[in-house]
Amino acid sequence: MDRVRRRDLPDKGHDEGNVACVAFVTGASRGFGAAIAVELAKRGVQVIGLARSLGALQEVDDRIRAESGAMSIVEADITDIDSLPKIFRGVENRWGRIDIFVHAAVYAPPLSPAAHGDPREFRLSVETNIVATANLIGHANSLLRASGDGVAVFLEDDRAGEKFFGAYGSTKAAQIALARSWKRESGKIGPRVEIFAPRPMPTKTRKRFFPGEDGSLLANPADEAKRLVDAVF
Repeated sequence: MDRVRRRDLPDKGHDEGNVACVAFVTGASRGFGAAIAVELAKRGVQVIGLARSLGALQEVDDRIRAESGAMSIVEADITDIDSLPKIFRGVENRWGRIDIFVHAAVYAPPLSPAAHGDPREFRLSVETNIVATANLIGHANSLLRASGDGVAVFLEDDRAGEKFFGAYGSTKAAQIALARSWKRESGKIGPRVEIFAPRPMPTKTRKRFFPGEDGSLLANPADEAKRLVDAVF
């Protein structure tokens, strides 16, 4: 990740009518996305957390509110192309911009040989990891530019070409390729786009790929979230 400049995050504490920094986090209900949402909220950022699981989002919201933070919950599926325009219009009407966009949502299909993959799983991977990402970029772009110093963050997990990672590796690589194109296109006009490679963590996604792995040997999601926020902002 190329570090360009730091964003001065607000001191903890803000009111609804005068929010100093607004962050939109996809996949905010669990794992690394949840850890990022919590870390940003600790620093006084108004977090908009999007995920499919309302119950899990509410649990993250409880953690954030316990420390006097703020998160607005958006229960939605990023592959639902009809819901995204409404969601981003709602963000625009309420806050007028997005200062930070973190795309942590991802679909992790079961590992399988390339010659024997489930077409349904591959289609879900394409729709979530590629198509939805392209749609999110299109909707987030203008709101990030409205910030004047908006930054979008994508999470790299390079599995392209690895055995049994055909569906995940190819679609995750395509997602990052989209992000890198956006980064080059917006270099002079904004928003700033960053690619962050987290260390291996005991998330649900990784456990699906490596079910027998000793999670105690992996990085703590909270520590990695802090590292991301320190590095990017």
